[in-house]
Amino acid sequence: MVLNYIWIAFFIIAFVVALVRLVFFGDYDVFPAMMDSTFSSSKTAFEISLGLTGVLSLWLGIMKIGEQGGLVSALSRLLSPVFARLFPDIPKGHPVTGSIFMNIAANMLGLDNAATPLGLKAMEQLETVKREKIEQLKKEKGLSEPEAERLKATASDPMIMFLVLNTSGLTLIPVSILVYRAQMGAAQPTDIFIPILLATFFSTLTGIIITSFYQRINLINRTLLLTLGGACALVAAIIWGFGQLDSLTMNRVSTSVANILLMTIIVGFIVAGMRKHINVYDAFVEGAKEGFTTAVRIIPYLVAILVGIGVFRASGAMDALISGIGSVVEASGLDSQWVGALPTALMKPLSGSGARGMMVDAMTTYGADSFVGRLSCIFQGSTDTTFYILAVYFGSVGIRHTRHAVTCGLLADLAGIIAAILICYLFFA
Repeated sequence: MVLNYIWIAFFIIAFVVALVRLVFFGDYDVFPAMMDSTFSSSKTAFEISLGLTGVLSLWLGIMKIGEQGGLVSALSRLLSPVFARLFPDIPKGHPVTGSIFMNIAANMLGLDNAATPLGLKAMEQLETVKREKIEQLKKEKGLSEPEAERLKATASDPMIMFLVLNTSGLTLIPVSILVYRAQMGAAQPTDIFIPILLATFFSTLTGIIITSFYQRINLINRTLLLTLGGACALVAAIIWGFGQLDSLTMNRVSTSVANILLMTIIVGFIVAGMRKHINVYDAFVEGAKEGFTTAVRIIPYLVAILVGIGVFRASGAMDALISGIGSVVEASGLDSQWVGALPTALMKPLSGSGARGMMVDAMTTYGADSFVGRLSCIFQGSTDTTFYILAVYFGSVGIRHTRHAVTCGLLADLAGIIAAILICYLFFA
């Protein structure tokens, strides 16, 4: 429901802003620009979906091999003590636990192409868990058919927690950002590595805490405290290890490690399938077919969200919002140099490519080693594309009622933005 209101707001606000620009400033190009954006955004949505088809088919095929080979189930059993507390509605040892972990791991390594299909697979499995629960309620409590249909179109608690873990954008190795900084002539492209790790960690931690509050999940227990403590130790070790490397070596090592891990997963799944004496090729093809149908199914949702964002940007509403915030900050007597990087922060929940463009523009305008240039990079790495993820993941399983998913996702984004600003002042002011 919240996503519905936000989508409507994109168009209404854009129309009002464009009308003001036309009537009061004589801007006759604004409405043509908005209409052009609807066509270009629709085309982009289809191209994204088309581009995902091959990747989805590949990774869902690999996941099918892992399922039939028993590795996903084994991983689920291993992680069940932790996930049983974060996802209490998921049955113990369910294969979805392994899918969730692999999706999160791919995100942490900055492997977007692998993370998306793994996430869609996890979402489909979460939908299966939800439907099984609905059928159980029908038998035990006499749930009516209209109530059952409403629940089928409503996001479950595990779905929302999973979405927030994705939208908070926990990334250990922000390779692409480091590459962009090197290309833009930064004296030390890796100087934002530690700030990004800290900002994205705070974003993810906030997302978990807020979602747990909504879902009444008790985080004060030994297992979760040890897990979060271990995560903090891992982040610290990665920070220290990469801090010993020069920029070129860091990029090479991070890229190599990420791709070696991916290849290890693929080969490991195939070997596990061979040990189980399954037809690995047929299993892959069966999973790949699911990837194709999933890619087609998400097209309408992608078109909807990207067209809304495109119209909002083309109308000048985003620029007006940035100017307004800058004026308020200056009037309050606070330092306003961070406002120059704000377009990246505000664009990131809406569009990954848009935010990337804003980041590059900030480094071009202010300099890669400027405060604004560095902060825009930290913004880019601290959160993820919330609305894109919500549209794609929920759209893949037909969810219309998102409940508190948008609220929790955006609050995690806000925590990441605030953390990024404070950390940037701490490191670079």
